[in-house]
Amino acid sequence: MEDLLVDFHMSRAMAQLDGSFEEQSYKKQLYWQAALEKHGVTQEQFDSSLVYYYIRADRFDNIYQRVLNRLQDDALALGASEGDIGRFTSYDENGDTANIWRRNSALVMTPVAPYHRVEFSIQGDSLFRPGDTFLMQFMSDFIYQTGKKDGLLYLAIEYPDSIVVRQTRFSYSGLNQLNVKVDEKVGCPKRVYGYFYLGGADDPSTTIRLLFVNNIQLIRFHTTAIINNDETEQQSQTDSISSGTIARRDADESNGGGNTSGNGAKVLPANRGASPNRMVERIDSLKSRR
Repeated sequence: MEDLLVDFHMSRAMAQLDGSFEEQSYKKQLYWQAALEKHGVTQEQFDSSLVYYYIRADRFDNIYQRVLNRLQDDALALGASEGDIGRFTSYDENGDTANIWRRNSALVMTPVAPYHRVEFSIQGDSLFRPGDTFLMQFMSDFIYQTGKKDGLLYLAIEYPDSIVVRQTRFSYSGLNQLNVKVDEKVGCPKRVYGYFYLGGADDPSTTIRLLFVNNIQLIRFHTTAIINNDETEQQSQTDSISSGTIARRDADESNGGGNTSGNGAKVLPANRGASPNRMVERIDSLKSRR
């Protein structure tokens, strides 16, 4: 399974080098069939293995971690350079720009409970300052036979007297980014928390529906580090659109219910009671580790 998944990602990356959407779809199938023949495995056998892991995502996660490590080694061997998502990999938890993500950098999700929701929470420390900006970014890769692809990232920043909530939905493979910027008058951040969610649990279908989330990064920028932040954000958005990712629907919400009526961050009262087109770029996007 590990060898097959490595070739699966490689075949998809090769197919997306150039050509129209129809041409890329054709080449994906062609290259994947070649990979199956290479390992002496039929599509039915591969699907049966995925069905086995479908309700054992915790075991599948260990395999996928090894797959990412091998893809990273292949990228380095090909001389890959830092891509858009890899430019923050060298940052630790200190400094004006810091990667504060402290969990595994990759997840395997299915729309079947309990693997359809992954929560996270990061407590603030003495390095958090008023006016800090947060950028969460990750790569998504869907393996679906049928069914609606419905991924969601919910991100909340807790302040002394308020909470800022943002969310973004994604349904295509590629780079996803969510930025939260708040005026320093709101105070110093106390906690960053949220969850990844994969919809479709109400669908009784037994077809294969898997979501790989990798290269997860949560970057904290101090105000002094944001020199050309607007230009950087615009460039990141342009890169995401040009690489074929879906236009994100960033939304405010007041109760976690998924209200998508607005854009931009919104300060809420605190409740005290409660896929790149180039092969090297795509492989390089898997470089960043935990």
